[in-house]
Amino acid sequence: MTPSSIQSPMSNRYLALDVLRGMTIAFMIIVNTPGSWSNLYGPLAHASWHGFTMTDLVFPTFLFVVGNAMSFAMKRLGEMSAGDFFKKVGKRTVLIFLIGWLLNAFPFYEITESGSMTFINLGEVRLFGVLQRIALAYFFGALVLYLGGPKLGWIFSGIALLAYWGLMYFFGDPGDPYGLEGNAAIKLDLAVIGADRMYTGEGIPFDPEGILSTLPSIVNVIAGYLAGIFIQKNGNNFKTVRTLLIWSIGLVILSYVWDIVFPINKKIWTSSYVLHTVGRDLLILAVLIWFIEIRNWKGWTYFFEVFGRNPLILYVASGIVISIFSMIPIGDTSLKGAIYSNLFSNWLSPKLASFLFAISYMLLIWVIGYWMDRKKVYIKV
Repeated sequence: MTPSSIQSPMSNRYLALDVLRGMTIAFMIIVNTPGSWSNLYGPLAHASWHGFTMTDLVFPTFLFVVGNAMSFAMKRLGEMSAGDFFKKVGKRTVLIFLIGWLLNAFPFYEITESGSMTFINLGEVRLFGVLQRIALAYFFGALVLYLGGPKLGWIFSGIALLAYWGLMYFFGDPGDPYGLEGNAAIKLDLAVIGADRMYTGEGIPFDPEGILSTLPSIVNVIAGYLAGIFIQKNGNNFKTVRTLLIWSIGLVILSYVWDIVFPINKKIWTSSYVLHTVGRDLLILAVLIWFIEIRNWKGWTYFFEVFGRNPLILYVASGIVISIFSMIPIGDTSLKGAIYSNLFSNWLSPKLASFLFAISYMLLIWVIGYWMDRKKVYIKV
């Protein structure tokens, strides 16, 4: 998982990819662990429903990076027999999915009103989540590319985005097919998963990483793969950067056109949202290639490389550590509450306190990643 800076022609990962992956993990941690969910700066909160904020770019960017990295691995995977391919990719998919589900279940117990501890009902643990979607999008993206390479990747992407639009429109409520309660995705999840195992953060059982909306998310992975193949073929040069920028502008414009009839929406992962996020990811990747690979400005990259070298374990650690902080009692509050109150909220404005807590926590996870990097500990699934 160690990164390297690759010049044209490229035979391995390029540093810009590792930096992009690290930036994504760092921002993921920031938006996932504010000091107070009631006090967020606008860009650090997801759009309430239709619309887009920079926070809505984080998750699809990670899928894009998964596909980008896949562009270096698919040659080897493509040479495998079908049995070996499914064994390797399937094992990785199951492990990532299981880790995500266990993270939902952590710490595996709850405190009753009487103060006693009881184990949770595993049958009511949320089934899906961020890591589960990564696992499924990775699996199906890899399968499409294994079976048909880039050509099938393009065909599948077009069909998937159009088919998802049709499914959402025709099977959603006639008056509001893209609303929270009447969309086709929530109907399928309620029928197949059941309300007890769904996310309830929207006030009702609704899973933003559910079954149907996984379909368009596969395109984010495939898009990352296609971008990676293009860069490897054409090298790190101004022409490559220019082409990525042209595609970026074109996709963002197209996303806004599609938004008129199929709104940009992260929580139901609309097709216009896929185009929008891929377009923005191409822009970011083009800028990183320009500065890192072409201009050779690398003095600032190590901070993000630390996150990029152990992305999965650091993401998981960020969820576990903050949960432990919230479980440790300190007086009438928890360790997290005491830290937030004494070091941040008692002298800063509410939103600034919440933001600086998130930054500080991200830096704590970075220290863990730094220690792992210094010890040459790289955990891959």
